[in-house]
Amino acid sequence: MTLLSKVREVDREGTTRAASRIPPGAGRVLSAVEEMAEGTKLWCGAAAVMMWRGGWRGRKAAAAGLAALAVAQVVSNGLCKQLADRPRPPKEWIPHDEVDDRPESSSFPSGHTAAAVAFTAAVAPSWPLAGAACAVPAVMTAVERVQSGAHYPSDVAAGAAIGLASAWLVRRVPVLCRRHPVRLARLL
Repeated sequence: MTLLSKVREVDREGTTRAASRIPPGAGRVLSAVEEMAEGTKLWCGAAAVMMWRGGWRGRKAAAAGLAALAVAQVVSNGLCKQLADRPRPPKEWIPHDEVDDRPESSSFPSGHTAAAVAFTAAVAPSWPLAGAACAVPAVMTAVERVQSGAHYPSDVAAGAAIGLASAWLVRRVPVLCRRHPVRLARLL
């Protein structure tokens, strides 16, 4: 069995299980969290609270989170979705009507997950407690994207990887600029 066929099998199994085994009440809670995360509203709101209540540490965490979120959005929605053009999971796999509300854009990768993970992973080093608080809705958003039939599990995994890479990049570039300004300028 090739890797690609194994991924397809895991995607089918994971999507059908998530769509059929999550109780309706839990599905409604997941949908409410995803709705708050739509258009990055949840993460922008969290950043505003961090800046307002968190002092210097909150402003630093919020800035890193928003910068990582922006990078993740450009990479996932601006680049990867344009290149991949993967169809959404088949409607027959989803036994509820949430499947009718999904977007028409490419399924790969999950932009919601990329944004959620990027924000959370970039916030955590500056303010671990805020990062832990953000991790809860980030995980809920990722699960909802599969449960609703909007994404395959591999789309969500790719979105999470993009989010982690974006957070790493945002946290790492200032350090590289301070340590090696001449070398970095040559690269640019």
